[in-house]
Parts: sequence; C-alpha cells; structure tokens
Amino acid sequence: MITGLTRGGAEWTPQFATNLDQSKCIGCGRCYKVCPRNVLDLVEREIDDDDDEDDNMMVMSLANPMDCIGCGSCGRVCPKDCYTYSPA
Repeated sequence: MITGLTRGGAEWTPQFATNLDQSKCIGCGRCYKVCPRNVLDLVEREIDDDDDEDDNMMVMSLANPMDCIGCGSCGRVCPKDCYTYSPA
C-alpha cells in the first residue's frame, strides 16, 4: 500500500478509481473536468437489448485507469456516487 504525507505531516493513502458504474452516470462531465490525468472519456452508454430508447446517452468511462494518481477528485464532484476506489 502506498502511503504519503500531506503538507501538514499527516499520513495520506491515495484511493485509485477502479470502477465507474455507468448505470448511475448521467454524463454531466464534472469528473472529466477535474481529472488532472485524462483518466476519463465520454462514451456512448451500453444499451440493454430490452431498452427501447432510441436516444443515445453519453456517460463517462475509465479510459486510462492506470494513469489515475488517486486524488479522488472525480468522486468528490460526482452527484451520483458512481465511483469505486481502492488503495494500490
């Protein structure tokens, strides 16, 4: 597990984004705007065969999860609590 120190000397363990629940995502893009490492991408939602919607909905995707620095900014701005995190 990676543990660092904050500027004030407190221990801090980064939490890396490991999953994004696209069924909760509303495609607002807030997480995309705050991510400093281009981890996220806007993609078309995967539609179930039972879904009769003709409209395409865009949602976020973890495009480059290995570039995540564990800052947690994406989850703090997400209005739908779509993210799951784990330490390294």
